[in-house]
Amino acid sequence: MSEIPSHHMIYGYCDDYITGEKLVDTDDERCRQELARFMVEDRGWLKGDIEMRLRIETLFNQQFVASKITMALSLRGKRCLLVRYAPGSIVTRERPTLAAARVLDADMQVPLAVVTNGVDAELLETESGKVLGTGMAVVPHRAEVEQMVPKLCFAPYATKRREAELRILNVFDLEVCCAGQPCALPQSKEG
Repeated sequence: MSEIPSHHMIYGYCDDYITGEKLVDTDDERCRQELARFMVEDRGWLKGDIEMRLRIETLFNQQFVASKITMALSLRGKRCLLVRYAPGSIVTRERPTLAAARVLDADMQVPLAVVTNGVDAELLETESGKVLGTGMAVVPHRAEVEQMVPKLCFAPYATKRREAELRILNVFDLEVCCAGQPCALPQSKEG
């Protein structure tokens, strides 16, 4: 693990609930771990269904951005639900969450997305961008998604719109430190 200066309160290290990997223990990481536990223990997903800490990297206008996806959940080998956690207002996170679900996989869009701050959530239908429901109760159970699969759109996102979605991620997910400059990213040409 690299020692990167941070503006987050660091409590030490914790073990990832899904992978067992050692992670830096912050308030946000505690929320992500609680969300992972919720998906398994309350919503019936299997640990093997869940991929943690995925990234989509973009570089536009000399701005390198690593968009973080908290978790992607799969059924029968297909990603069907993407979850993005961030503190604060979830409404402001809808658009980049939809963009991430549309471009994470080149050959198909992830049909459902959840945006959450750990207290509240929205379930989004990726193709239309429609909000299907709000509140933590709308985070779907594995069995619910299994029943929905035949009706979900796994089609690839339109190639001509793909770059626009990547640009949306780049703009919405740009992190600016207190000093007003982009955060230094290790091993990045743009960092």
